[in-house]
Amino acid sequence: GGPSVAESAGLAGIVTPTGFRYVVIDSPETSVLVRIAPEGRIVAMKYLPGRFAIPAVAYDGTPTGLSADGKTLVLVQQRSTFPRKRTRFLVLSTPGMFVRQDVVLEGDFTADAISPDGSLLYFIQYLSRKDPGRYAVRSYDREGGRLVPEPVVDRSEPDEEMRGSPISRVTSRDGRWAYTLYDGGGGTPFVHALDTVAVEAHCIDLAELAGRDDLVRLRLRLRGSGSVAVVNDKRPLLMLDRATFQVSKPETGSVSHSDGSTPWAPIGAGAGALIAAGALSLTLLRRRRPAAT
Repeated sequence: GGPSVAESAGLAGIVTPTGFRYVVIDSPETSVLVRIAPEGRIVAMKYLPGRFAIPAVAYDGTPTGLSADGKTLVLVQQRSTFPRKRTRFLVLSTPGMFVRQDVVLEGDFTADAISPDGSLLYFIQYLSRKDPGRYAVRSYDREGGRLVPEPVVDRSEPDEEMRGSPISRVTSRDGRWAYTLYDGGGGTPFVHALDTVAVEAHCIDLAELAGRDDLVRLRLRLRGSGSVAVVNDKRPLLMLDRATFQVSKPETGSVSHSDGSTPWAPIGAGAGALIAAGALSLTLLRRRRPAAT
């Protein structure tokens, strides 16, 4: 919720399970999508019709928009104001980077999640021109080309409003579950657990974190034991059981990732050098008329 300062993943981009990285390099008028191989070599570039970005979903810069099967990538048109009258998303097939859908929604939206096969997209819709803390989670059916009318809510508490800012996000390895830590907007912090396949959500209150002045430093991490850990500088504070959504204090020991999931790593020095090469290629692209897409 709230237009996050990390709405764009920036030059860190997003990484596929096989190690390929997608990065958008933009300028005031145009942008180019770049595909970088695991060894740091640029293998493909795609001119985009406007200023787009790989979306981020939380203040920790966690990116979203790449389906777990690696076949769908969603980009968001960068905002210049809040609220915006309409929001545009591009849905591309990967690895070829062909634009498959140009999604334009009336109102102000941000990308929130994507189902493992890319058939369902999830957005945050801002409901107030003056209060960015008022929002709803919406699902979008790609086959039908429409927003599902009903917002995605916790069915056990359908009338309770979600409020607050997203601090950290972690996604299950299969891409089905998206877990987001919210600060609660001055109330009780909570984790929003979104099932991107069943189109269901669960809000888990974290009363133990109420009143902390370091919420923005907390992160979510997956544990091989089937839990999500709330950590502070790698020290686990709370554990959330992914099956029962029960919250407990952690056992002693460090947080592991034995289920194979890891947070998206920041961009490395080698890839960073090739981002510079990508910027040079963008300069060359500007010197000629881009081909029609």
